[in-house]
Amino acid sequence: MTEKTSKTGFKPTLGLFDATAISVGAIIGAGIFVVTGIAAGYAGPALTVSMLIAAAVSIFTALSFVELTAWQPREGSIYEYAYQLISPFAGFLTGWMWIISNTFAGAAVALGFANYLHALFPVLPQNFVAAALCLLFTTLNFLGIRQSAFFNNILVTAKLAVLGFFVVYGFFHVDSANFASFNPFQSGVFTAAFYIFFAYGGFARVAVVAEEVKDASKTVPRAILLSLAISTLIYIFVGLIAVGLIGADKLAQSNSPLTAAISVTGNLLAVYAVSAGGLIATASVLLTAILGVSRMVYAMSRRKDLPQKLSKLHRKYNTPYYSIWAMGIAMVMLVIFVDLTKVVAISTFALLFYYTLANVSALKLKTSDRLYPKIVPFIGATTCIGLLAFMLFAAPQAWIIGVAGLAAGTVYYLLKTRLFAAF
Repeated sequence: MTEKTSKTGFKPTLGLFDATAISVGAIIGAGIFVVTGIAAGYAGPALTVSMLIAAAVSIFTALSFVELTAWQPREGSIYEYAYQLISPFAGFLTGWMWIISNTFAGAAVALGFANYLHALFPVLPQNFVAAALCLLFTTLNFLGIRQSAFFNNILVTAKLAVLGFFVVYGFFHVDSANFASFNPFQSGVFTAAFYIFFAYGGFARVAVVAEEVKDASKTVPRAILLSLAISTLIYIFVGLIAVGLIGADKLAQSNSPLTAAISVTGNLLAVYAVSAGGLIATASVLLTAILGVSRMVYAMSRRKDLPQKLSKLHRKYNTPYYSIWAMGIAMVMLVIFVDLTKVVAISTFALLFYYTLANVSALKLKTSDRLYPKIVPFIGATTCIGLLAFMLFAAPQAWIIGVAGLAAGTVYYLLKTRLFAAF
């Protein structure tokens, strides 16, 4: 089925580097430039321990995606797996929550980019800069995945270079006294790991575009594991240097912790370079968000869970152009008219919701299709459910908005099902 789809629909054009860069682009975004400070407030000098715990939790779900994509690399990823292995309704809710959460997250990222730029050039209005960026990246996605992947490769390489510079240059200004109160056994380490987990959330982004990847059953699993490994190493080194430069307390007090950390070197060019890294990182997340959301919409419309028109591919560019423009324009409307601070919390709830179903889907694979013992997806599902329970206390607003999103999806599904039954 996948081979037929590839021949008649998408053309596999992405190699391992492109595929890995898509997931790295989704993981290493604004999160590392912001969540480092939030997590440091809980973990103190043991920030890197929290990063390791978050990575360890992530690897179980990542291995579930490895199994699923090796079994059947499909556009839409977790939507397809939940649809086939759990139920059509579970699949629909998974895709629905994925689209809503990533659309809001993409719009929020666009505003984050605009806010960074506004700090440098106050005359630029944030909302319209964010809208322009959404339109620019929507156009890029429309012109073809090769073009999007090429530009994403540039952005990812640039932000890794900035973070590499932060680590190497910052190393020579580290004050070991900032690690004096290092305590990896305090409860705050686990609270920090909860927040850092979401910074790892994009490791499976490449799975959503699996049908556009060469030799996808091998390349996509490798890209998922590589992107998680690369991101974990970057996070740990950045966390170590950031704490070593100014200490956990000062990191926690800053909205731009990495910029604050590098500023102690007294090098203004270094400060500007790290600030530019925040801009680049934010841009790459938005690019992969539009790419991923449009493919999820395409996959759902292909199964008639959304209007079929959205699954039409452009004759010249071989892209689902109705899906791309629909999602791009939706993000433009959000950044102009909606207060995203009140609704973007759905992303945290949705991430754990659809990652839980990814693990459940992996549990339902036949023994002959399984790469790892069942204990792997079981631990993945258990940790995701545990984090969902923890979130009920840590971020109750995310639960309220998340449940509202599920309710809206349920109503749409029931209406759609009855409408089809009537005809």
